[in-house]
Amino acid sequence: MKTLLQQFVATPAGAFAVLAIAAYLEVYGDACFSSGLYHSTGRQRLLWFAAGGGVLVAYSLFLNSSQIDFGKLLGIYVVLFFVVAQLVAKFKFHQSPTIPIYAGGALIVLGGIIMTFWRV
Repeated sequence: MKTLLQQFVATPAGAFAVLAIAAYLEVYGDACFSSGLYHSTGRQRLLWFAAGGGVLVAYSLFLNSSQIDFGKLLGIYVVLFFVVAQLVAKFKFHQSPTIPIYAGGALIVLGGIIMTFWRV
C-alpha cells in the first residue's frame, strides 16, 4: 500500500485526494471524541473514545505512509481541514457556520492559496 500511495501522491490530484482523506480522518477522529465527551455516557462514551483513537491512528498512518511533502502542502491541508470541519459540524452536530466563521474561513482559504501558490 505504501508504494501505491507514493505513486498516487506524485500527481497533484493524487496529493490533493490524500490530503482531503487525511483531513476527513482527522476531523472525524476529533468528532468521535466530541461525541464521547458531550453526547454520551458510560459504555457508549468509551466506544466513542476508542473509535476516535482508532480513526486518529488511521489518519496518522495514512498520511505518513504517503510520504507527502506535508510542509509544502500545509496551506492546502489547512483549507481542507477547515472545510471538512465545517461539513462535519453541519451534518453530524447540526451546527451552522456563523458570519465570523465565514469571514475567518475566507481568510483561511486566502492564506492557503498564498502559501500554496506564491513562488519566491
